[in-house]
Amino acid sequence: MTSTAPETQRGQDAGDALGEQPTSWQRRLRRFGHVPRPETPLRDRLDPPYTRPGRQVWSVLAIPPQVADRLVRWSGWGGPLLVTLVAGLLRFWKLDRPHAVIFDETYYAKDAWALVNQGYEGSWPKDVDKLILKDPSSVPIPTDPGYVVHPPVGKWIIGFGEQLFGFTPFGWRFMVAVLGTVSVLLLCRIGRRLFRSTFLGCLAGLLLAVDGLHFVMSRTALLDLIVMFFVLAAFGCLVVDRDRARRRLADALPVDAEGVLRPDSRIAETLRLGWRPWRLGAGVMLGLAFATKWNGLYVLAAFGLMTVLWDVGARRTAGAVKPYMAVLRRDLVPAFVSTVPVAIVTYVVSWTGWIVTDKGYYRNWAATEGKNSSWNWLPDWLRSLWHYENQVYDFHVGLTSGHTYESNPWSWLVLGRPVSYFYEEQAGCKESTTGKCASEVLAIGTPLLWWLACFALAYVVWRWLFRRDWRAGAIACGVAAGWVPWFFYQERTIFLFYAVVFVPFLCLAVTMLLGAIVGPAAGQGTRAELGLTSGDPTGERRRTLGAIAAGVLVLLIVWNFIYFWPLYTGTSIPEDLWRDRMWLDTWV
Repeated sequence: MTSTAPETQRGQDAGDALGEQPTSWQRRLRRFGHVPRPETPLRDRLDPPYTRPGRQVWSVLAIPPQVADRLVRWSGWGGPLLVTLVAGLLRFWKLDRPHAVIFDETYYAKDAWALVNQGYEGSWPKDVDKLILKDPSSVPIPTDPGYVVHPPVGKWIIGFGEQLFGFTPFGWRFMVAVLGTVSVLLLCRIGRRLFRSTFLGCLAGLLLAVDGLHFVMSRTALLDLIVMFFVLAAFGCLVVDRDRARRRLADALPVDAEGVLRPDSRIAETLRLGWRPWRLGAGVMLGLAFATKWNGLYVLAAFGLMTVLWDVGARRTAGAVKPYMAVLRRDLVPAFVSTVPVAIVTYVVSWTGWIVTDKGYYRNWAATEGKNSSWNWLPDWLRSLWHYENQVYDFHVGLTSGHTYESNPWSWLVLGRPVSYFYEEQAGCKESTTGKCASEVLAIGTPLLWWLACFALAYVVWRWLFRRDWRAGAIACGVAAGWVPWFFYQERTIFLFYAVVFVPFLCLAVTMLLGAIVGPAAGQGTRAELGLTSGDPTGERRRTLGAIAAGVLVLLIVWNFIYFWPLYTGTSIPEDLWRDRMWLDTWV
């Protein structure tokens, strides 16, 4: 008597439908209930489908199937926009508070105002900040050029907000808040595409929305969040480019008589992937990041290598016998041209104001001190710019003067030494046992999120090395590109808030870990490999417990953000409550 149980039959049908060719011993074992391990079809490996919520979810909510299908279609944009709305409301709430020039706003707010009004940064007098806050119209823009050590794009962006809303705290913070809000939308959509799940994409965006460091930087006129925005946008462009290139490969591969897509070494090694505008867009975004702060250059190098390796993986999956040689012949030159030269041209164009006004710092160096150079055949503006860049580089690497809030990059992930942007005490506070209240803006990540991210990064690296998961590799690359370069300048004065550049990738890492805790949907991934079917109570119980554990972690992170809200916004609280939030001695 042979076994023809429904579960066994479904496993056999699934294996045959996936194009699996069972061996004779596997066919014999099917008599005893053996279910072959399903293989992912080639098309799904090249262009994975998006997951959809199970019908049982809509049944519990008593939502008709037609309405459920419409909600699923809308959720791809509706979910991210809803998360972005929450993030925007948080970031624009009392954006003009504190009414002060906090931390390095004293440089960038004034440089931006001069830049948008006269095309180059001026040399501002000392102690002018109080006068600007009192009556900005009474402060003239200095015509003498100022020595600045960062490229102009970030200051142009800050200055655009000042043009709209005036030379005020709200004006110079406005555009940074816009980019901080839009970056949440970008991460939702990137996470959705990366994990093929709208829910996980929105979860990544939510984590970014409630990260304290990203929140504070979104409400402060500094350059680092602007760098983060362009880096994230470039990453998103490359992920879209990856999907489109792999879909083009899949469409070019042959289909056998049974309608199953088959690998083909000739097509995989010779197909030209054509015009790739998203990769070109990534080059522009990376150029803008580099033209805001120089650490964007390291991201350019890391992302350039990453996208080439993605092409290698795509051609190998499509059947290439020598994928590296195929990429060298077909993809390497277009990849280089669409990123590196484009980024360099973008960087040079960003200096247009300095070039055409002919009044910026070092602008006429080539015609004076550098007139006897052997490079006189180059335009004067280009030689002057090159000299300026050399001087700026010497300044950056030689910046070793101590600072109260400097920190080593080794301590960043555990939030060893955050930066206090603003602190003020108020006497006569009756709610405090000390008689004092405190207002502070502390640039620190949401502690529970960052500490969980330490474990998430370990999981991501493990999954990349041992499971060869490209998503884990991409997340690790984003973190490494924003973090590792600072280890080469440990003698330099550096700060924790530089880490905001890779905060979105920390959120993606935590999302990936939480997704693993929940487990894959019925019949997918690990559950199918373990033989757990949709009706298996053990699998359903494991997923339910995983969802509860992940939900508790997310709620704790949100609570932690709310708990530290006064320190992110400069809200006045009794000194006792302020000290309660100083969890580590190094935070004071």
